[in-house]
Amino acid sequence: MALRTESLLLLLLVVHGKFISVPAKVCRLLRQPALPILSAEKDINIGAIFTLHTSAVLKMHPFSSKPGPTTCSSFNLREFKFAQTLIFAIEEINNSTELLSGVSLGYKIYDACNNVAQAIISGMALMNGNEDTLSNESCFRPPTVLAIVGESNSSPTMGLASVVGPFSIPLISHFATCACLSDRKRYPSFFRTIPSDYYQSRALAQLVKHFGWTWVGTVRSRTDYGNNGIAAFGAAAQQEGICIEYSEAIVRTDPQSQLLKTVEVIKKATSRVVLAFMSLGDFSPLMKVIAQQNITGLQWVGSESWITSRILAETKEYRFLSGAVGFAVANAKLDGLRDFLVNVHPNQQPKNELLKEFWETAFQCSFRNSRSGKVDCSGSESLAELKIEYTDASELRIASKVYMAVYAIAHTIHNILKDLKSSTNSSKGEWATPQKVLEYMRDVNFSAKTGEKIFFDASGDPMARYDLVNWQPAENGGLQFKHVGIYDSSLPSKQCLQVDQKHIVWAGNSGQLPVSVCSESCLPGTRKAIQKGRPVCCYDCIPCAEGEISNETDSSDCFPCDLEYWSNESKDRCVLKVVEFLSYTEIMGTVLSIFSSIGALLTTMVYFVFYLHKETPVVRANNSELSFLLLFSLALCFLCSLTFIGQPTEWSCMLRHTAFGITFVLCISCVLGKTIVVLMAFKTTLPGNNVMKWFGPLQQRLCIVSLTSIQVIICVLWLTISPPFPHMNLEHYRERIILECSLGSAIGFCAVLGYIGLLAFLCFVLAFLARKLPDNFNEGKFITFSMLIFCAVWITFIPAYVSSPGKFTVAVEIFAILASSFGLLFCIFAPKCYIILLKPEQNTKKQMMGKSASKTL
Repeated sequence: MALRTESLLLLLLVVHGKFISVPAKVCRLLRQPALPILSAEKDINIGAIFTLHTSAVLKMHPFSSKPGPTTCSSFNLREFKFAQTLIFAIEEINNSTELLSGVSLGYKIYDACNNVAQAIISGMALMNGNEDTLSNESCFRPPTVLAIVGESNSSPTMGLASVVGPFSIPLISHFATCACLSDRKRYPSFFRTIPSDYYQSRALAQLVKHFGWTWVGTVRSRTDYGNNGIAAFGAAAQQEGICIEYSEAIVRTDPQSQLLKTVEVIKKATSRVVLAFMSLGDFSPLMKVIAQQNITGLQWVGSESWITSRILAETKEYRFLSGAVGFAVANAKLDGLRDFLVNVHPNQQPKNELLKEFWETAFQCSFRNSRSGKVDCSGSESLAELKIEYTDASELRIASKVYMAVYAIAHTIHNILKDLKSSTNSSKGEWATPQKVLEYMRDVNFSAKTGEKIFFDASGDPMARYDLVNWQPAENGGLQFKHVGIYDSSLPSKQCLQVDQKHIVWAGNSGQLPVSVCSESCLPGTRKAIQKGRPVCCYDCIPCAEGEISNETDSSDCFPCDLEYWSNESKDRCVLKVVEFLSYTEIMGTVLSIFSSIGALLTTMVYFVFYLHKETPVVRANNSELSFLLLFSLALCFLCSLTFIGQPTEWSCMLRHTAFGITFVLCISCVLGKTIVVLMAFKTTLPGNNVMKWFGPLQQRLCIVSLTSIQVIICVLWLTISPPFPHMNLEHYRERIILECSLGSAIGFCAVLGYIGLLAFLCFVLAFLARKLPDNFNEGKFITFSMLIFCAVWITFIPAYVSSPGKFTVAVEIFAILASSFGLLFCIFAPKCYIILLKPEQNTKKQMMGKSASKTL
C-alpha cells in the first residue's frame, strides 16, 4: 500500500512540474515548493485554498529549464474576506474553553489564482510541506494538515478533490456547488457546507414555474459548475413543463466575438426571462456587452454565485439587472467578524506582500512609487470607513460557510480527542491522521452559533436552504438585495418554496409580473396541440369536441362527459343533458293534442247527430248499432293519442300501446261488421236467399267481441312477458337524452300492428267487393275509400317511424293514429251527416229506395 501511495504521489508531482530524486536516504525536490501566503502553524494545522487573485499568467513550459512560480494578478477582495473569516473562526476556537481546550489550531492558506493547475499545486503543497528535502528513507510522511478548506469554484475543487481523495484527506468546500461533487466513488473525501446545485436547480425550476414562465433562455459558464447546473435545471424544468428556448455557454476568456454572438441570441429570442447559471467572473463580461447593446426589459434569474455580489451591484451595469431574482445561500450573522475584518493591517506582518496588495486594492493607493497615477498609501487609512464588499458584514452568505467549515473540522477533532481520552490504548500517532478525521467527519453533527444545524449526508452534502433575493432600488439611490422568500429542502415538497410575491420588483423596476411563454395559455374549454417540430411549450389551442370538456388552464387533453352529461357551450363544464320527450307545452305537442281533441269532439258531435236522427232512414239503413259503436271506438282512437304526449312513465308506456291496439281493433271490427252487413243485405235481396239470419245483431256483436278479444289477448301476453317501459335513449343523440317508451318485446308490438293490418286488409277487400252494389244506402264505396286511406297511412307509417329521431318518432305515431281516425270519420260519416243536416229531403225511405227500384225496373 505504501509503495502504491508513493507511486501515485510521484506521478502527481511529475505531472505538475516537480521531480523527486530518490537516493538511499535523502529526497530532493527540483522545484521550489509553493509557499502559503498566509500561515500560522500550531498544534494542529488546517489547510485552505482560496482564489485570492482572479487571474494567472500562464506560461508555456519548454521543459528545458525549471518552471518558475505562477504569476497571479487582479486581487479579489471577496476571497480575501473568506480567508480572513477562516482566520477569525480559528482564533475564536483557540480562545474557546469548550471546544478543543488545550489544543490550538493553525492554518496554511494558499492562493489558487482561479486556475485548476495552481489549485492542485497548492493542494499538493499542503500535503507535502514546504521543505525542499526529505531525509526519510521512504521519501514519504503524513500530510502536514489534517483537513483542507476550499476551493471556491467547482472545477478547481474537482481537480483538488481528485488529488487529495486517494490520501483520504478531508476537503471541505464553502462555495463549490456542482452536483457532480456528490459522487462518493470519485470524491470519497469531499464535503461541503454549501448546498449542492442539485437542490438549487430544482429550486430554480420550481421558482420559474411558480411565476408562470414556461419559455426561458439560459446562459451558463462553460465550466463544470455551469454545465452541470444547467443540465440539472433542464431535467427539473422538463418535469415542471418548462421549455428552454436557447442555452448559451461562455467563459471569461472567450473573445469578444463569442460574447457578441451570445448577446445576439438573447436579443433575438422571444423569451423574456433569462436564467444565468454562471460564476461571477464569467457573468460580469457578459453584462458589460448587454449594457453596451442597451438590452433592457429582460427578467434575469440568477444562481447563488452572482445574485448577491456586491461588486456586480456597484457597477454601472447593475441597472440592467434591476428586478433580478435568484436563490442565495441563507444569510447568517457572525458577531465580531466585522471588527476583525477592519482591524487587518499590513503592519501586522510587514513582510507579507499579500497584505500590502490588499491595502492597495481596498484604498486604491500604492506603497511603491509608481507611474500608475495612484496616491501613496500612508498606512493610516481606516477600513472601518470603507463601504466595500470586504467590510460589509450584512452579507455573509458565503463567508459564513467558511466559518462553518472550520467549525466542522474543529468539532470533528474535538470528538476524536474526547474518544481518545476515554480509550487507554490510543496514542497521538494513531489519531492525528487525515484518515481519522475523515472517519469522524462523516458523523459530525452540531449547532453553530448562528443557530444553523451542521451535518453531512451520505454524499457529504448539508441540508439545502436558500434565500430568495430580489434586486431592488435602495433609498440612497443604490441597490439592495431584498429577501422575498425561501427554499427549504427539509420541508414537504409542496412547501419547500415560499415566495412573498407582492413585495417583488420586476425587470425595469416594474410592479407587473413579466410574461414569458411560447404560446398563450389555453383557456378552459380548449386543449393544447403541440406545434410540429417545436418544443412542447409551443402549441395551438384547439376547442374541445362536443361532449368533451377541459376545466383547467393549459389542459393537454379534453375529457368526455359521463353518459348523462354533456358539455356546456364554453366546453368547460359538464351539465346534465336536455331530456327530450313530446310534451304538451311545446308547439308540436300542443298542435297534436288540439287535433286529437278536435277529432274526439267531432266524433262526439256526429254521435249526437246520429242519436238525434236515429229513426231516420239514413241512420237506420246502415246498422245504427254498429255506427254508434264505431263512433265510440273512433272517439277512443282520438283520445288514445293523448297518452303518447307527456313524459313517459311505466304506466303510460303500457297504456299507450295497448290502448292504441285495442281501440283500433275495435274500430276496424266495427267497420268490418258494417262491410259484412252491406254484403249480407245485398244477398238477402236475391230470391230464396235468407243469409241475414246468420248475421243478425247478435252475431255482429259476437264477431266484434271475438275480434277485439284476440287483440286483448295479444296485449295481455305482451304486457306479461315483456311490457313496454320508460327508457333513456343515450345512443341516438350525444347531446341530449331521449326519454321514450321502449317496446319491451318487439314481437308483441309487431303482433299488435300485424293484427290491425290483417283486419284492415280483410275489411278493404270486402268493402272493395261491395263498392258497386246497387243500393242508395250502400256504404261499400265509402268504407273502401276509408280503408284505402287507413292502409296508406299505416304503410307509410312504418318507414317514417323507423327513421324519425327522438320525439318525432312519437309524433309520427300520433299523426298516423289521427290521420287514420279522421279518414274513417270523414269517409264513413261525412256523407250521412251531409244528408241529415243539409239534405233532409233525401233522408226518406222512398228516396233511399227509389234509385234502387228504378234500376231494377
